[in-house]
Amino acid sequence: MDHIAVIRQELRERWIPELYLEKVRPLRTRSFEMEISERENTTEIFETLLGWELRVGNRRFACPTLETARYLQVFARLGCRNFAVPYDITAIPPLIELLESAWLETERALSQHLSSSSPQMKGKRRARLIRAMREEIAKAGAGELMPLFNKPTKQRNDQ
Repeated sequence: MDHIAVIRQELRERWIPELYLEKVRPLRTRSFEMEISERENTTEIFETLLGWELRVGNRRFACPTLETARYLQVFARLGCRNFAVPYDITAIPPLIELLESAWLETERALSQHLSSSSPQMKGKRRARLIRAMREEIAKAGAGELMPLFNKPTKQRNDQ
């Protein structure tokens, strides 16, 4: 059986693309695009005078809050260029906890399943797993550039 299918089955609801599809996409979101390589990336978060900054390779992305930077970091690690970000920033912290713990579980499962493999095989299988996750997130879509606000208001009802 394919190692990706085994790890996905083992993680079930902690599979990052599954969390994205079930927890992020139903929310009111906006599309976010990062000009990064579509591969596993190393990331760092820095505090600056104007807020927070996420560094992915040589690129830097300004973030208004630490939570936003942590949220973007999960997807930047996977090499996702387009993904959805919740419009309501109060929805981000609970999602971060789920996504970051899912990332740690993925790392644990991967190291457990690849412990007897050669370094070259470990690298290839890790890259395949990350590519599979990135493709599933891309398939789920990033949504609209800006969310729709179809709520009735007093001004709209009076006209």
